[in-house]
Amino acid sequence: MAHQETLDLAEFHGDGISAELSESVHQLAQCLPVDIIFHPVDLTLERRNADAAAAYEEAEAAIRKHGVAMKYPTVTAEESPNKVLRDRFEFSVIHRPVRSIPGVVTRHDGQVNLDIIRIAVGGTYEDAGRRIGTEAAVSVRVIERKPSYHAAQFAFHLAKRLKADVVSASKYTIQRATDGLFEEVCAGVAALHPEIGHRSELFDALLAKLIMNPEDYRVVVTPNEYGDFLSDAACGMIGSIGLGASASYAFSDAGDITLAMFDPAGGTAPDIAGKGLCNPSAALLAFGMLLEHSGFRGIGSTVGAAVSQAIADGKTTGDLGGTLGTKEFTAAVCAALGR
Repeated sequence: MAHQETLDLAEFHGDGISAELSESVHQLAQCLPVDIIFHPVDLTLERRNADAAAAYEEAEAAIRKHGVAMKYPTVTAEESPNKVLRDRFEFSVIHRPVRSIPGVVTRHDGQVNLDIIRIAVGGTYEDAGRRIGTEAAVSVRVIERKPSYHAAQFAFHLAKRLKADVVSASKYTIQRATDGLFEEVCAGVAALHPEIGHRSELFDALLAKLIMNPEDYRVVVTPNEYGDFLSDAACGMIGSIGLGASASYAFSDAGDITLAMFDPAGGTAPDIAGKGLCNPSAALLAFGMLLEHSGFRGIGSTVGAAVSQAIADGKTTGDLGGTLGTKEFTAAVCAALGR
C-alpha cells in the first residue's frame, strides 16, 4: 500500500489473562497493513476499587470519541463491568458468530456455521427479583419493542450479506405477551425484507434440531437469555468456549450503529494468568470482527481465516491439545496471514 490507513480504537484492559490477550492483539496488529492506534483504559479490579466512577467515565469518553473498542475479560466483584458498560453505552444487540474449525476435537461431527443475534437487554437478566417470605421468589421479565427491532434489523441485514435465511427463536406459545411481542417485531422486520426467508421456531425445539442438523441454521435472532444459552451451547458443539468472539452494538433512533465493542467470550482464567499459556483465538477473532466493522472487511475476514488456518495446521495452545504458548500461537497466526 502506498499510504497506510489508520484506525483509532479504545482498548479496555481487565484482569487475569487480559494483559496477555492484549499483547497478542498488538502482536497481530503489527502484521497488518493498517496503522492501529490503541487508546488504553484501565478497567482492572484494582482501578475500579480505587475509583470505579472515573474508570467508567474514561471508558465512555474513549469509545464515544473513537466509536469502537476492544475489551478484555474483567472480574465481577461488586458489579458486573459488562453490565455497567452495556447500560452506559446503551448496547441493545450482541452478535456471536460460532464456526467449526478443522483440527479442533469435538464430541459432534456436524458443521456449525452460525451467527447468533441476541437482544442485549431485558429478558430475565434485568431484575434480580425478591423473596416473598421464605418459600417463594418473584422477578419481572421485560421485552421491549425498540431493542427487539434493532436485533431483528441487524439479523436481516447480516442475512442479506450472507445470502442466508433468518430464524427467530423464543417460547412464544408459552410466554405469549413477552416473546409474542418479540416475534411480532421480527415478523414486521421480515416484511420489510421479503427477499430474505424467515421462520419462527420454539427455542427448546431449535436446540434439539441444531444438535441434530446444525447445517440447517445460519442466522438466529433471540431474546436476551435464550441467546446467552445458545451461544455457549454452540461453542460447546465446536469444541471450546475459548473460540467464541462477541460484538455489542448501540444504535441511533434511525437504526444506524453508533458504538461497537468487541471482546472474547471467555473469562479471566486466573489459574493460568501471567504464564503465557492462554489461548488468544477468541480475542483475535473479536479483533477481526472489529476490523470488518470499521471498514476493513477484507483484512478482518483474513484475520479470522488465519486463526482457523493456524489451528487447522495443528499449531495450537494447550487447551486444544497443542504445545504452543500465547505468543507462539499468535506468531503462527501472523505466518498464516502471510499465506
